[in-house]
Amino acid sequence: MRQHRFQKDLPFSEAEYQRRLRQTRAAMDRRGIEVLLVTDPSNMAWLTGYDGWSFYVHQGVLVFHDRDPVWWGRNQDTNGAVRTVWMSDDDVFGYADPYVQNTELHPMEDLAYRLTVMGYEAPRLGVELENYYFSAKAYLALLENMPKATIVDATALVNWERGVKSREEIDFMRKAARISEKIVDGLLERVEPGVPKNEVVAEIQRDALIGTEEGWGDYAAIVPLLPSGSDAAAPHLTWDGEPFRKGEATFFEISGCFRRYHAPFCRTIFLGDPPDIFRSAEAALVEGLEAGLDAARAGNRACDIAQALAAPLERAGIERGARCGYPIGISYPPDWGERTISLRAEDETVLKPGMTFHFMPGLWMSDWGLEITESILIKDSGPAECFCNRPRQMYVKQ
Repeated sequence: MRQHRFQKDLPFSEAEYQRRLRQTRAAMDRRGIEVLLVTDPSNMAWLTGYDGWSFYVHQGVLVFHDRDPVWWGRNQDTNGAVRTVWMSDDDVFGYADPYVQNTELHPMEDLAYRLTVMGYEAPRLGVELENYYFSAKAYLALLENMPKATIVDATALVNWERGVKSREEIDFMRKAARISEKIVDGLLERVEPGVPKNEVVAEIQRDALIGTEEGWGDYAAIVPLLPSGSDAAAPHLTWDGEPFRKGEATFFEISGCFRRYHAPFCRTIFLGDPPDIFRSAEAALVEGLEAGLDAARAGNRACDIAQALAAPLERAGIERGARCGYPIGISYPPDWGERTISLRAEDETVLKPGMTFHFMPGLWMSDWGLEITESILIKDSGPAECFCNRPRQMYVKQ
């Protein structure tokens, strides 16, 4: 029987975690991986429930074929692990503080020692090599301290298993969508010429964290993005203390978040009378969005969505070289995408019921930008469902 010192508020049932673990082990088996080291905090949370702001130091989850997973991280963070993971307290391991940010020591030395003591001196060890949270030095330290192990690339192995969402996960995303709607509604009330951007962002964060009657708000994996005027040609600018100005468009890229699940949502607000170029771009973009939503059906491919979007834009003389979407779900900073499928012409991944995407065909031209997006769910039949329910348009405020 698993021993727990604390009552736990797990987001999901243990049966759900066991389902995820079975899927992951099957993927490991297909790759010949005996032990998997998961360092992406989204994957750690998906597999174990772990939730804490500790991803700035080395940590991970070890997945085995013959025993429960192990959470491993900084000693002081074990207190968070025993309160949030479904496994036994005995499956939570911590390394001493001298390993933290020390050029003479590395936490992977501790991990290598623990694996050896557990009888895994020479495993085929899968590691997420392309990962925000796993450094080149961590890789070198593992190589040096586990000379008998065979280290193989397991990048995105767990990410792909996360692609089809369970009913419970979809429910969390619906709660996040209600928060996204609340944020956009607040923007329409507050954005006016002369209002400083940072004041509006403060209200965005307030709405996001208070949440709705359906669920409290968690912090999003990306901060609000809201460039205006010619700066809207740059998709990833945040905010400053400058005021909103008449005659400019501002796109807002935001997401509600509930228990780490996201529903990104983008809308554009134009203050004043939009020039014809904005109206024609809006019409083509909305037409493309709706065509893409119709193409987002189980059995179709990711590229079918991209191609459906592209046709109206091309007729309007608009070229965009970027992908137009990516999978979403559980995530931590700095990204709310799952880093697997891309909605673009080259990706022939077949769509399955339960997949969820941010359909994100932003237009970033030389001196202006426009975003109207939807977070979507691939259904058993028919076109995709939009998680949010707000007009698909550019909002104009005189």
